[in-house]
Amino acid sequence: MKKRFILPSLFLVLAVLLSACGGSDNFKAETDWQVQDFNYTNQNGDKVSLDSLKGKPWLAMFIFTNCTSICPPMTINMTDIQKKFKEKGLEDYKIVGFSVDPTTDTPAKLKKYLAQYPVPDNSKWDLLTGYSQDDIANLALKSFKTFVKDDPNTNQVVHGSSFFLVNQDGVVVKNYSGFKDVPVDTIAVDMESIIEDGK
Repeated sequence: MKKRFILPSLFLVLAVLLSACGGSDNFKAETDWQVQDFNYTNQNGDKVSLDSLKGKPWLAMFIFTNCTSICPPMTINMTDIQKKFKEKGLEDYKIVGFSVDPTTDTPAKLKKYLAQYPVPDNSKWDLLTGYSQDDIANLALKSFKTFVKDDPNTNQVVHGSSFFLVNQDGVVVKNYSGFKDVPVDTIAVDMESIIEDGK
């Protein structure tokens, strides 16, 4: 069992990451990033891949069920965004949460985690697991330019707090703060625009 303390150096890394990932700057067109191929398992035991998501835009985030810091507020913020989507009548989208603690986060644990939140429509959510720690660290870095680092001395994982807007072709086109000062209205407008552009 992992001990419950976090090394000071990890606190420093986390502080730097959160400050780096806390802005709401948009990616410029020339820095759009293609999400690398994946095929993982969601909270219902269903397979979800980059290919299965093609044709719909999605919002991505990195979380884990044992998180004691940023994940609960990030998940609440995502439910607020979905409420705004519902108000605008948006239907053709997905919300994808990649677990950064896949060894612990079984589909059953992810399903229980999601049930704790006031999710307007859980059919839009895919909380993913079924890969190694190295896999998710590589996906985060290569596809989203964000950081995932497991600490073997604790039960916590250091990770960024951004939300990422991915278009119908699997390209990351924008990122936003997912923890503090979340631009809910902007995200809803951006999602509406990307859905309309894809029609």
